Amino acid sequence: MKSSEPKIAIVTVSGKAYYQLVKEFRRRRTPFLSLAPGDHIPFSIKVIITTDENQRSIEHAKVLIYQEDAVPTTTVDQAVRLARGKQGYDKVIIGIDPGKTFGVAAIVDGKLFGTASCLDHEEVVDIVIRLLNRASARVNIVKIGSGAPAHAEQLANSLDLSLPNKVILETVSEVRTSHPVKKHAYQRESRDVLSAIEITKRTGRALQRGKLQSGAQG
Repeated sequence: MKSSEPKIAIVTVSGKAYYQLVKEFRRRRTPFLSLAPGDHIPFSIKVIITTDENQRSIEHAKVLIYQEDAVPTTTVDQAVRLARGKQGYDKVIIGIDPGKTFGVAAIVDGKLFGTASCLDHEEVVDIVIRLLNRASARVNIVKIGSGAPAHAEQLANSLDLSLPNKVILETVSEVRTSHPVKKHAYQRESRDVLSAIEITKRTGRALQRGKLQSGAQG
């Protein structure tokens, strides 16, 4: 089976649920299959996402029920984990490109999991916390680019105060992290997000947790 072949299928007659789920899958650029209730389910499909009114008509080992008033990211996260044969993730690496705008990118077990462009430190911290909670990985690493030292230092202090001690904080050199968007594998992402993706791939210098604030004050 090719890696690009869909492993997840959406089976529902609910237009609202279908629209919400499809929008989330397309945002992630994750392949999926659309089926109608009663359609043959290919052997390659590992997970079915459906709604309450259709679940009784589906015979499959792994069926997730999506509620129309729910947030689709949670259901899609779970479906992706199950499709990969995992109950949880091993490692999440979040790269941050500080500056006038902040690029954020999360790589989970080697796959792009989520991205964001933020306007201030507080928004970055909020996004990082949400990404870490969604991924719920065994190893959590946050890498901060050093290209804008003042922003990087302030952000490191904020993250140190806000994140659990198990999260590893690192600073990473940003030399040659900027690439023309048209030449990058993730062509739809903004330049700051592209740099954040590059930052996730680099070896960083670990920061000593709990001592960033005292170091800044001294």
